[in-house]
Amino acid sequence: MTNLNQMPVVQTSQMSKFYRTGFWLNQKIESLKNCSLKVFKGETFGLLGPNGAGKTTLLKLLLGIVRPTSGSGLLLGKPLGERSVKERIGYLPENAYFYDYLSGWEFLQLTAGLFQIPAKVQRQRLPQLLELVGLSKSTAQKKQLRKYSKGMLQRIGMAQALINDPEVVFLDEPMSGLDPIGRYQIREIILSLKAQGKTIFFNSHVLSDVEKICDRIAILAEGELIFIGSLDELLGNSVTYHVKGKGGDLNILKRWVKELVFEDDFWFGQLQGEPQDFLASLRLMEAQLISMNLASSSLEEFFIEQLQKR
Repeated sequence: MTNLNQMPVVQTSQMSKFYRTGFWLNQKIESLKNCSLKVFKGETFGLLGPNGAGKTTLLKLLLGIVRPTSGSGLLLGKPLGERSVKERIGYLPENAYFYDYLSGWEFLQLTAGLFQIPAKVQRQRLPQLLELVGLSKSTAQKKQLRKYSKGMLQRIGMAQALINDPEVVFLDEPMSGLDPIGRYQIREIILSLKAQGKTIFFNSHVLSDVEKICDRIAILAEGELIFIGSLDELLGNSVTYHVKGKGGDLNILKRWVKELVFEDDFWFGQLQGEPQDFLASLRLMEAQLISMNLASSSLEEFFIEQLQKR
């Protein structure tokens, strides 16, 4: 469980970013508006939002790739963009560029060289990373990256993001374009990093995967952070009951049951109102309750509902 009293690993305060476009640069596009959030050590934090919501902009701001127009932020206790912090983080872009004619092994060696990792350490670390991401050493040594599938490129990209044994890992749409097997493999890698105590910050459209692996999530819409918290906090107020019964007064039932459906003398639907009052109403109209099942809303349902409110 996250200790919210500890020093945050990632922190932003009223951070905004806008760009000027047009021939005279007289048009202003706000990509991020007054974003304040905290991510703590060991958390797996998921950032959700539709295309154009500002997710990648926020990630680039945290990484120091672009500068905020206003507001501020800290990464590992240092101002965003601090050079000394960069050797302590890992990053997998959504559309990573790979040197086509290098093998996977050569690409990882190149990345390790940028971090000045000694050759002796590389010989030990590279096979370990390949095993973690599900690639064989022989394939990585012999096969050029231009011959890799999308899933294999995503896995080698994940390996390069971990080459320096980072404290914080940033992943931009890590499941994008993958088939179900590829998504499962990336999800298992993230879970293994979580087990190691790494802090993971990632953007994603794949809500079912986010639901399975994140400690907390945030929802970004039109550049604004509209929700942040754990899944229990976000979905706790969205508990519903699915009910099935027989008999009773149709007009009264319609007041209690949404989307009321009749089939073979039974009625079905979703309860609205307090369960105890509903049960009392059934007794008064001599209706029979067959079943009442608790059903929490999914993250996808909650996500769509929040966006529709805007």
